[in-house]
Amino acid sequence: MIQLKILSGKMAGTEMVARHFPFCVGRSSTCELSLDEPGVWDRHFQIQLDSTRDFVLVTDPQTSVTLDGKSVQQTPLRNGDVIEIGFAKILFGLSSTTQKGLTLREWLTWVGLVALCAGQILLIYRLPG
Repeated sequence: MIQLKILSGKMAGTEMVARHFPFCVGRSSTCELSLDEPGVWDRHFQIQLDSTRDFVLVTDPQTSVTLDGKSVQQTPLRNGDVIEIGFAKILFGLSSTTQKGLTLREWLTWVGLVALCAGQILLIYRLPG
């Protein structure tokens, strides 16, 4: 679904994939992403999935969150947004996808084409001539 990459702090370089929402970020061990950084509150913010299928950042009323240099309380997130909480910077992005294997479908397509060609050749030889 979404990927959060920590850009600064003790956990810099760590990537976390969020598959269930709401997804909590904060200092508490009950949060899905727990950050032990100065200025990070126990439950700093959540990422929610709203009815229009947008990812929305919702902050705790007591906390301060900066999104791409602007202070926010509740806002939709876009791929590439940088979230700053305390001394931590987090990059919000869409997680990479994996394509399903198509080997069986490709083989069935080729078998079908060969059968079709063989059927046409058989019909050509059976024509009265």
